[in-house]
Amino acid sequence: MTYDQQIQDALERVKAAARARIHLSEEQVQAVLLDLARETERLIPELMEANANDLQRMDPEDPKYDRLLLNPERIHAIARDIRKVASLATPLGRILEQRTLANGLELQKITVPLGLIGTVFESRPNVTFDVFSLCFKSGNACVLKGSRDAQESNECIVNLIRMVLDRHAIDPYLVYLAPSAREALLPILQADQYLDVIIPRGSQGLIEYVRKHSRVPVIETGAGIVHTYIDASADLTKARKIIRNAKTRRVSVCNALDCLLIHRDRLHDLPAMLSGLDTEYNLEIFADERAYTALTGQYEATLMQVADPDHFGTEFLSMRMAVKTVDSLTDALDHIHRFSSRHSEAIVAEEEEAIALFLTSTDAAVVYANASTAFTDGAEFGLGAEIGISTQKLHARGPMALPELTSYKWVVRGKGQVRP
Repeated sequence: MTYDQQIQDALERVKAAARARIHLSEEQVQAVLLDLARETERLIPELMEANANDLQRMDPEDPKYDRLLLNPERIHAIARDIRKVASLATPLGRILEQRTLANGLELQKITVPLGLIGTVFESRPNVTFDVFSLCFKSGNACVLKGSRDAQESNECIVNLIRMVLDRHAIDPYLVYLAPSAREALLPILQADQYLDVIIPRGSQGLIEYVRKHSRVPVIETGAGIVHTYIDASADLTKARKIIRNAKTRRVSVCNALDCLLIHRDRLHDLPAMLSGLDTEYNLEIFADERAYTALTGQYEATLMQVADPDHFGTEFLSMRMAVKTVDSLTDALDHIHRFSSRHSEAIVAEEEEAIALFLTSTDAAVVYANASTAFTDGAEFGLGAEIGISTQKLHARGPMALPELTSYKWVVRGKGQVRP
């Protein structure tokens, strides 16, 4: 059987499962998610064994390795996120607007599921848990297309989810894991008669491929080319803490710092701001000439080099960071405008006028003043989990959770009215 026919047959079953899901009560939905969280923690050894098989095929130096890795701490965190999603209010059936027309018709605008949500992603097996829990809570079915990198991890996770669904007498086809082969991607992207939206999560190359070839509407969760600007008025202690956290907390994620912008009047503080990042983290720096001069003799020489143009506008996903000197806040804003992926951008400043201008002028899904960009995350925003960080402006922007997985319909009640 070809991938086209195999996937079409599966999507027929997913569509049928999605129609039945809408009739589940909130109590049933919560019971399933809480059961899934318990089983996830109970089956940590099985999950880690499958994940270890995937990890052994990947170079530990590959930035994707950390994204692929599951360990007990991360699995417990996944279970906590599932419980958080279970505890949240349903996004369905909310009345967004209502009114009565002059002819007596009663109108309501009510939230409903999007339907069938396809997610195409690389490496991260936690995405499988996040997408299912959010889709299930919001009344949607999910179609997952993972990469070969995480094949055994994803299969183990989906089998776990389906086991829990079956235990609760719910159609397991509410979640479908497509074959990991590249040849299976195009049939999903072309399945506009089944899928309502495609959400790609991964490299810029993957996102561009999905956007180019999909007949299904796409919500882009773009690459994170993240900047932090250190203003002339910045507090040194805040700047040092924010840079360290944004860059080193977890380098393989999309909210990690890629380019540090520093006002020329604060170059003398640059060594202090980066203090310890060479000895503790082996952070490699690509600095423009002014920043390079300021760091010379105060940062490990083997970890520094003069930046070339390609270092600006790069998502490093590793212990590497660009540093650019700017002459003013306006220059910083111009640089961000040119190179930003519109994901997360930050300013460190004490001057309120500078903060206000930065927050107003910066075109990104999330903008920060005096805080680390590492907070761009659905769980950190109190959303339970996320299906991705949308960098576009239509339908959803920023961390996408339950409300962003709904649409709406108009419900009209009458008493026999006809239009003249």
